[in-house]
Amino acid sequence: MERLQNYIDGRWQAPASGRYDLDYDPATLNVVAEVPDSGPDDVDQAVAAARAAFESWRLVPAPRRGEMLFEAGRLLRERKEELARMMTRDMGKVLLEARGDVQEGIDMAFYMAGEGRRSFGYTTPSELADKFALAMRDPIGVAGIITPWNFPMAIPTWKVFPALVTGNTVVFKPASESPWLAYELVRIFEKVGVPAGVVNLIFGQGETTGEALVNHVGVDLISFTGSTDTGRRVATLAGQQLKRVSLELGGKNAVIVLDDADLELAVDGILWSAYGTTGQRCTACSRIIVQSGIYERLRERLIARMQNLRLGSGLDETVDVGPLVSEAALAKVERYVAIGRSEGARLDTGGDRWAAPDKTHGWFYLPTLFADVEPSMRIAREEIFGPVLSMIRVSSLDEAVTVNNGVTYGLSSSIFTRDVNQAFRAMRDLRTGIVYVNAGTTGAEIHLPFGGTRGTGNGHREAGIAALDFFTEWKSVYVDYSGRLQRAQIDT
Repeated sequence: MERLQNYIDGRWQAPASGRYDLDYDPATLNVVAEVPDSGPDDVDQAVAAARAAFESWRLVPAPRRGEMLFEAGRLLRERKEELARMMTRDMGKVLLEARGDVQEGIDMAFYMAGEGRRSFGYTTPSELADKFALAMRDPIGVAGIITPWNFPMAIPTWKVFPALVTGNTVVFKPASESPWLAYELVRIFEKVGVPAGVVNLIFGQGETTGEALVNHVGVDLISFTGSTDTGRRVATLAGQQLKRVSLELGGKNAVIVLDDADLELAVDGILWSAYGTTGQRCTACSRIIVQSGIYERLRERLIARMQNLRLGSGLDETVDVGPLVSEAALAKVERYVAIGRSEGARLDTGGDRWAAPDKTHGWFYLPTLFADVEPSMRIAREEIFGPVLSMIRVSSLDEAVTVNNGVTYGLSSSIFTRDVNQAFRAMRDLRTGIVYVNAGTTGAEIHLPFGGTRGTGNGHREAGIAALDFFTEWKSVYVDYSGRLQRAQIDT
């Protein structure tokens, strides 16, 4: 067991409170680490350090900032297996997925490092003679970064790397359920020579440490990924100070399966999307919208495959589904399964906790499938964030699109069909930020924008060049070399 520390102004230090929480391996309930229970005093120190460092960091040439990210990516690649195993112990996802999580961080490091030489502005002709006009990007200041527990390497790198390469400084608060990878990421920043105060790490609870960070007058922008309810709170608090806020929130993602679909491919995509990370992804599939002609065949094949999924510790490479992250997460899944039963949905398989044969007491729940689900049911509309899947029957693509778009969320959707005309209609009409054709609802690539519509966020995007827009301000510059006063729109 390791005792983690905050990282403020280039120094590792204990929380001002002197208090620590325990971080558990969700598969065994063994304690993994002691984690600082920080508060507003620690946030004050971190923000002061970030503000002081900003004035020098913004003047570091962007290519040099990018070189530091290249070096961070190299160290992440060297330590990929070690970090993946730490992640599995910290939050439970199986090793195959943990390796992919770390790989996203590696990919993002190299991509954003390149932006150190590629964060282009543009020049444009002036409407007046002897005058030059251009637009350029400026950093904003201190970025408050608040990340969730389910992708403890990928999501922090989506936020921290573009913030740094564009010249901002960072105060980073990771989720208390998976702190270990954040600690190791900041150790890598320290090793590659990121100056003191540029990256600061504060552990703590959302309602205390997180709220203090959002409220702090010294923080210029907030990037938050988490629940929709917490996102509303973040937006309210930050909006009172007119801070820029990026929100990546919940999802109720659906896979549409039409009668002409490749059935085996659809089953593969659904199982990976619904039960990968034990259903604890914002892009997880929690609804299958199935055309009537293929409904029963798909249901039978899903049940057969689900009953062969192997549960256990993700460190066992033969395991398909790991534990939920906490007792609270497990209890929430149980509540929604009870709601599904009470609403009249048919429970086909799963629907209970799973006890490991070796008598360890992790937070496991059986992969669960409800059939004959109506679109109006709560299990078809509300985010469960666990291994629970609902089957909804429809007669046509038009009805499927209506059902897909009929929830408050709009992150990811998918369609399985062999008909190119149907596929293009779905691409046009599905109101989600991500659409997959003949694949599941998960698997974002770091060079494309990531984010959702409606209740999933507030319109900003992460990853790709879209991430730079959140972390920079556009500055327009006019250089008049005429030697006389010229007035735009008047002297043209």
